[in-house]
Amino acid sequence: MEKEMLRKLIQTASGEIPAETVIKNCKVLDVFSGKFTEGDIALCGGQIAGVGEYHGETEIDAEGRYAVPGFIDSHIHIESSYLCPEELGRLLVPHGGTTIIADPHEIVNVCGIEGLDYMMEAAENTALDIQYMLPSCVPATPFENAGATVEAPQMGEPIKREKILGLGEFMNFPGVLSTDDSVLDKLLLAKKEGKLIDGHSPGLSGLALNGYAAARIQGDHECAAVEDMQERIACGMYVLLRQGSACHDLRTLLKGVTPENSRRCLLCSDDRQPKTILQEGHLDNHLQICVEEGLDAVTALRMATLNAAECFRLYDRGAIAPGYRADIVLLDDLTKFHVDRVWVKGVLTAENGTYLPDVKRHDISGVMGSIHLKDFSKEKFRMHLKSNRVNVIEIMPGGVVTKKSEAEITLDEHGEFIWSEDVDLVKVAVVERHKGTGNVACGFLKGYGIKEGAIALSVAHDSHNIIVVGVNDDEMESAVKYLEKQSGGIVLVKNGEVVESMPMPIAGLMSDQSGEWVAEKLAALHEAAYTQLRIDSTVEPVMTLCFMSLAVIPEIKLTDMGLFDVTSFSFIPVEIEN
Repeated sequence: MEKEMLRKLIQTASGEIPAETVIKNCKVLDVFSGKFTEGDIALCGGQIAGVGEYHGETEIDAEGRYAVPGFIDSHIHIESSYLCPEELGRLLVPHGGTTIIADPHEIVNVCGIEGLDYMMEAAENTALDIQYMLPSCVPATPFENAGATVEAPQMGEPIKREKILGLGEFMNFPGVLSTDDSVLDKLLLAKKEGKLIDGHSPGLSGLALNGYAAARIQGDHECAAVEDMQERIACGMYVLLRQGSACHDLRTLLKGVTPENSRRCLLCSDDRQPKTILQEGHLDNHLQICVEEGLDAVTALRMATLNAAECFRLYDRGAIAPGYRADIVLLDDLTKFHVDRVWVKGVLTAENGTYLPDVKRHDISGVMGSIHLKDFSKEKFRMHLKSNRVNVIEIMPGGVVTKKSEAEITLDEHGEFIWSEDVDLVKVAVVERHKGTGNVACGFLKGYGIKEGAIALSVAHDSHNIIVVGVNDDEMESAVKYLEKQSGGIVLVKNGEVVESMPMPIAGLMSDQSGEWVAEKLAALHEAAYTQLRIDSTVEPVMTLCFMSLAVIPEIKLTDMGLFDVTSFSFIPVEIEN
């Protein structure tokens, strides 16, 4: 800040000169004391000069509304919205979102540091303040092929960037516990630069959790139960209570939030699709759920503001107080948390649900053309099984955790699986799409319920190879080939023909269209999935499938290298010997 700007801020705050803008007649949340006070908010140069009685060059009547700090989403993957950063910003700001902590490990797994560069440059075109974490696990595990490998030497330059807050979710907790040299190099790099380390440790407990936390890993968004939450808080970690499109942990974890531990609790989306944002909202929806579950509104608002700011060392925001960044949300109420207006850095940016700035898009040519298959045909789906007993990935309701199951299947004379509509079991395959290895791995999926055709995605966490499910090899081949032709995205086929699709030209992960277009397209995809492919109506067909290759979420997943047991962190055979 220049001296003259500081002088003006002090003079405005002390009432010596009029403020640039004054928001008058509002109930202002003091997040430090937990009380609302009636007064005016004086703005100067993108900052809050003070709260009290002020006059300004521009005066805005809040008409008694609640003024709270801008909401901070403490962990989100932009790519999982299927939108570019500029478009996601357009959707989130009207819901009170002024800052997000984004982990771009999806696009970095596909495009490497060039993908990070694109995300950071695109973020400059939105009023939403996008702070990034540097992906820590590219690839997420050594048990799959990704589009890039990013180790400590490649992290040296980006970790120094101003808008890189630290290392993103450290999914390789076995590597931490085994003190793997390359893992320690990454952790020490972050520590040397004074940067944060975010966490990801599903199922970790006891002394193993102590070992993970000893690396000074800041927080975790993978708590499935109150006990997980309590144990992490006791280890000095923050807990990020997640409510996304796929994972709904918030209501469960709120049962463990107390006056004593609430300051270690944050709110996050992780993954949130346009349909969810347009229909339910963003952190305004999280806050509504908090109050519905009996949490007082002030505690909930702290979790969405001050707690997140302090956790991620964003000490210039998270409160409405002198000298803080002027990120302000006017709310109509403290139950539905309906957002009236939003200021970002002192500029009115959203009003009555409308994003006010013009939307400009960054060039995407550097992150296009990411589908590279080698010698692909349906022959790659042949399994040549000798046993009719197999290990199975079983989908568990309401999340992305799977169960390792067993099943007896019917084989033809060549040892190939014979699908039956009467049996809830289907073939699933992962096709490597980055390096032209030709890898294709097959397994079996229970609980998805597809009864016709096939569905293929180039969004398959975290390495984002192609994942495909179908009732036979011909349908699966058609889906993959159509997906290759449209340069990634989502394809549904029936009788060898496309019944619905959504191209995603940005790294095979994101659309270059509007949020409304993507939401409508996803709705059409879901409708086709349920009516044309007859996928189980209780299953979210896209989001569920794209997590079936995530080899860091228990119990069992499929990568392009084979069937992977996450609990033992090792490959297992599909066949079970009779």
